Amino acid sequence: MTKSSKNSSSSNNKVVKLVGITIGSCVVLIFLIILFHLMRKKLQRLKKLESDIPAPEKRVKDFILKDGVVVPNKRDYYGETKTDELELPLFDFMTLVMATNNFSNSSKLGQGGFGCVYKGTLKEGEVVAVKRLSRISEQGIEELKNEVQLIAKLQHRNLVRVLGCCIEAEEKLLVYEFMENKSLDMFLFDKEKNVTLSWKIRLEIICGIARGILYLHQDSRFKVIHRDLKASNILLDRQMNAKISDFGMARIFGGDQNVAKTKKVVGTYGYMSPEYAMDGHFSTKSDVFSFGVLVLEIISGKKNTGSCYTSSQHNLLRQTWTLWNEGKALELLDESIRANIFENEVLRCIQIGLLCVQEHPEDRPNMSNILLLLSSEIAQISLPKYPGFFIRKRNTETEFSRIQDDLRSINEITVSILHGR
Repeated sequence: MTKSSKNSSSSNNKVVKLVGITIGSCVVLIFLIILFHLMRKKLQRLKKLESDIPAPEKRVKDFILKDGVVVPNKRDYYGETKTDELELPLFDFMTLVMATNNFSNSSKLGQGGFGCVYKGTLKEGEVVAVKRLSRISEQGIEELKNEVQLIAKLQHRNLVRVLGCCIEAEEKLLVYEFMENKSLDMFLFDKEKNVTLSWKIRLEIICGIARGILYLHQDSRFKVIHRDLKASNILLDRQMNAKISDFGMARIFGGDQNVAKTKKVVGTYGYMSPEYAMDGHFSTKSDVFSFGVLVLEIISGKKNTGSCYTSSQHNLLRQTWTLWNEGKALELLDESIRANIFENEVLRCIQIGLLCVQEHPEDRPNMSNILLLLSSEIAQISLPKYPGFFIRKRNTETEFSRIQDDLRSINEITVSILHGR
């Protein structure tokens, strides 16, 4: 091979290597550019997700009041809020996790239809009750919206005070003041504990519940129908003062509205008025009926089964009516407190209870009249008519059949039986 051909071959190899290096460098460069672009887009997505998650101090702005319902916040073109923002203290989820020892069973105070209630201790040492709504309960979400909407507006010594809430991802919690003596039912229907409820304490509990309901019906900014008044929703503080809780089923009446109708009946049998259970009609008189059941339960220490076709020994309303008409009303009184009572006070309260549970709403007194009757020994009190769900003997079979048919015709009934807190 000649010298010129060797030089030519060497030159070609150098060109091939140079081209290969150049192409390889370009491929690597393009790969790096693509990788950089993808990483940049990923970072932008992460930043966007971060910005979409509201900070704890701003999270409250996601919920506002509109037509009596808590809804997502909406702003106009200029970023101005279209409706009034809801002011409510917010708790960080991890703060409540630590306060309740990670929602341990040892911290559990009770369990209801929408979730569990736990005892918690905040960093400052304040003891609270934390209601953690079930993630799978759609009704639980509605309950929280209802309570959040109402608690910002309602303040009364006989209503449980709500300290704040937590809304993070799937977690929805409400933080209440802690009630040392939990719920009324834990004392009332316990043979060992009910002896601690003297007649004086029971009467004050009745009056406290009445004051709380009167505030809801008449003295608050809105006319509020609770719709789920029962012994487990009456909490007791250290001094045994009664406080109404759980406004998840409550409804606000506006203006001159007095009666509403729903296809979805929610509440607890034994406390629901007949017009509500049968036809879905509810009003302040529905709460009055529930209050009347509570009064008779507090006096007797017995729970009303609420069934219109149970035996008389299990139906508290029927039993009370029978004893009243036979002149034996004092036999209704809880045996554990019969020794130290004022008979006139007991008889008056039994009569008030029967007035509240009368079958027809228009026959029942309103809460202002009830408080007057409870506080005055000289106020004239009318005679009660038969209570709702009471089946008169002369047409028992006919009315029993009618009631069964009415129960079948109700579109949907949600029965809530909550355990004591």
